[in-house]
Amino acid sequence: MVFPLKTVEPVFIYNRHTMTNEKLILAIDLGTSGMKVALITVSGKVLGWENESVRLIITPDGGAEQSPDEWWAAFLSAAGRLIKKNQDAGPNVIAVCASTQGEGTVAVDKEGNALGNAILWMDMRGAPYLRKQLNGWINIDGAGISNVLRFVRLTGGMPSMTGKDPAAHMLFIRDTIPDVYARTYKFLNVLDYINLRLTGEFVASFDSIVTSWVTDNRNPDDIRYDDSLIRTLGIDKEKLPDVVACTKVIGNVRSDVASALGLSSNVKVVAGAIDNTAAAIGAGAVEDYALHLYIGTSSWMTAHVPFKKTDIASSLASIPCAVPERYLLTALQATAGGNLTFLRDNIIYHKDELLQEADVPDIFKVLDQIADRVPAGANGVMYTPWIWGERAPVDDKTLRAGLYNLSLNNTREDIIRAFLEGIAFNTCWLLSPVEKFLGRKVNSINIVGGGAQSDVWCQIFADVMNVEIKQVADPIYANARGAAWIAAVGLGEIRFNDIPQLVQYKRVYQPQSQNRALYDEKFDIFKQIYKQMKGIYRRLN
Repeated sequence: MVFPLKTVEPVFIYNRHTMTNEKLILAIDLGTSGMKVALITVSGKVLGWENESVRLIITPDGGAEQSPDEWWAAFLSAAGRLIKKNQDAGPNVIAVCASTQGEGTVAVDKEGNALGNAILWMDMRGAPYLRKQLNGWINIDGAGISNVLRFVRLTGGMPSMTGKDPAAHMLFIRDTIPDVYARTYKFLNVLDYINLRLTGEFVASFDSIVTSWVTDNRNPDDIRYDDSLIRTLGIDKEKLPDVVACTKVIGNVRSDVASALGLSSNVKVVAGAIDNTAAAIGAGAVEDYALHLYIGTSSWMTAHVPFKKTDIASSLASIPCAVPERYLLTALQATAGGNLTFLRDNIIYHKDELLQEADVPDIFKVLDQIADRVPAGANGVMYTPWIWGERAPVDDKTLRAGLYNLSLNNTREDIIRAFLEGIAFNTCWLLSPVEKFLGRKVNSINIVGGGAQSDVWCQIFADVMNVEIKQVADPIYANARGAAWIAAVGLGEIRFNDIPQLVQYKRVYQPQSQNRALYDEKFDIFKQIYKQMKGIYRRLN
């Protein structure tokens, strides 16, 4: 696919927190850990940003929820501070565009009020209701084979039988909270809810609607609902929002929101995209087969491809995305950096009688420094990062994290290094089916997300996976930058094929030959641990 080039004008910037002559996008990045808001030029330069944490609610029955009202309050707070600090830039804001966590579900009434907490991508409570809905005479992983074939043919994938997507979330609400289901005007993804609060419009983007698994995706530029899929899932069609392209201008910012933030009422809202779509664009991986790796709370690898395809065995599929005439190979893993958060909050700095200090340092920088002191291989310690099950290359909610081969000789430093290596082994485990899906060997990967800030971790990924790792500059802004570029394309300021020339890199990491044999051996052991432990985890969980 060839896009005509459009020259981007030079940018005039005094410093990070002052005015620019270039048009700006107010970009939203709502992840599981919280809300980030950034002012970004159409060429991708971040002039300023603010963030606000949001509570993650883990329910006793295994649910994972967040408050939509808290999302919105966090946005108003962070965006208000950002614009106040950059008042000279405010008049240059031409659009608001969001990237959000995907696969969450918010039930709203006709007035747009949330009818409860959002059910998040980690929530597995809908699994039994999904299995019951899709059951057949002959089943594949709990779903009737005729249903599986219908989903794959029309959508390119199928509902996760772990229950971790809106298809299961909606059934959970239908079957366990029928009064909420009856009052639901629309089921919205996280992105859709933010756009509703910005504009008053009930719409879903091409990519946000995908994991409801009710759309015919055979034409990537014309995603539409399919009545047979809706009947199969058992959700009332009228409860589903209209579907628009990611680059679609869906309206102006509501006057009350514009007034609260000090923006013009003419500022446009572009539909935007969920996190993996936006991150691929923000990482500069726009060309066909260009792969990016995102390391945040969860992790994924994606690449734009010119075909719709599904690999059920490895839980891989190419799905609708922001780039015209293209699909996005999406390979999702349950937790990555979330393991480090667990290590920090539940072990190293767990607030119990053993630890009373109030101030926690910048733990992730410290972890990076510590890991650098430990030799490759973590002095024999191994870690499997399945702390919340896994999604790919195996879809298994019963898997759990584990530390292996500990002895009295090992230290906390070894464990920290093992955590970083274990996540890299898990990513390497996913790389083989990704290469098979793409039909080619992967030699280079752009890395973004919070984990990409770690130089040590980037090198570990390069060594373990035996690929070149290109560390995108300011990697934590990849999602927001992707949202900004989607908006810029939607408004005609740039074109998608401008983006690879706009992205900048901090450093490129090559595999270190002295570590390759060791990591190949440990990767084999990693896979053996899975084979030997999967049955035990199913008995335990």
